[in-house]
Parts: sequence; structure tokens; C-alpha cells
Amino acid sequence: MREFVRKLLISKWSKVAVFLLCLAPLGYLGLRAYHGKLTANPVEFVQHFTGDWTLRFLLITLSVTPLRKLLNLPDLIRFRRMLGLFAFTYVCLHFLTYIGPDQAFDLRGIWKDVVKRPFVTVGFLGFLLLIPLALTSTKGWIRRLGGKRWQALHRLIYVTGLCGVIHYYWLVKSDHRLPLLYGAILAVLLLYRLGASLLKPRPAVNTMRAAL
Repeated sequence: MREFVRKLLISKWSKVAVFLLCLAPLGYLGLRAYHGKLTANPVEFVQHFTGDWTLRFLLITLSVTPLRKLLNLPDLIRFRRMLGLFAFTYVCLHFLTYIGPDQAFDLRGIWKDVVKRPFVTVGFLGFLLLIPLALTSTKGWIRRLGGKRWQALHRLIYVTGLCGVIHYYWLVKSDHRLPLLYGAILAVLLLYRLGASLLKPRPAVNTMRAAL
């Protein structure tokens, strides 16, 4: 069974399939817009929809490493960059809906909103943190930064995820079940990361250095 799954993962069509699946939420949103089913407040609906999918793609991206290790499917790593870039795509749509239809590109009003409303502040911070991660997601940037510095930079995705969860929790007024669910998933992924880091074998100390 694992060999069959591995063949699917390394197939040249697998990335195409994942790409189309990642576009599916946008297709669904487009269909709702075409049929005039974006609710009585379409701007708010689009903001919540794109925000939800930003968090989902962030969590899916963070799940790739644990799953590839727990399921012994190293080829899952092929999809991590694409998933992360789709998280960035959806957060850009979320942000553009906010500064455009919501705020009418009123930069002064947007700045006041960022300063005065905590859920906007933390959401804006999460968006800003995703920008360098998207820009440095290529192999060329890994070479330029070096593996260790690149990995250290990309650990900011956990901070971004936390900002997203807090932003969502502070945004909703009564039903906090969904942001709490996202927060619980993020906590599990972070604990796994910390556990894996603590249990990672340390390189043997050079005998001469040890003697010194």
C-alpha cells in the first residue's frame, strides 16, 4: 500500500492534482459570486472565507513534515512549498478584500484600524511575516541564505499561524469553536516540532575538544 501511495506522490501529475485541489476553494467562491450567493454582506463573507483558507493552508503546510516522518512518506515534501504559497495567495486575497472593498484604499483609515483594533493589528503582523517566507521559498534562496539560516527564518510560519489564530479568535464575537480548533491543531504541530528537536541526536563531540 505504501509503495502505491509513493508512486502516486512521485507521479508527474501529482503536483497538478494538488494544484487544482488548492484552487478548488477559489472556484467554489467564484461560483457563489456568479450565482449571487455571497450572503447579505459579500465583503465580510469573502474576508472570512479567504481568512479561513489561509489558516487551513498554513496548518496543512505545517503538517507535511510530521506526516512524512510518521507515515514514512518522504515524497510528501514535494508539495510543501506549493501549499505554503497557496497560504500566501489566500492571505493576499484576504488582505486585498480588506484594503479594497472594505476600506476603499483609505490608507489613513487602514493605519488607524491597525493601531486601534488589536485583531487587525495581529492579523496585519501575520500577513507581514508571511511575505519574507513566500519570497525566500525557492531553492535559490536556500542556497543564498544557507540551510540553517533559511530554516530559522521559515520557523516564523509558526508565529504566523499563531497570529492567524489570535486574529480569528478576537474577530469572532461568540462562537469560538473554530479558532480554538485551529489553535489546538497548531499547538499539537508545535509540540511535535519541539519534541522532534529535543529528541534529535546531537553530533558526537570530538575527542580532542572533549579533553580540552
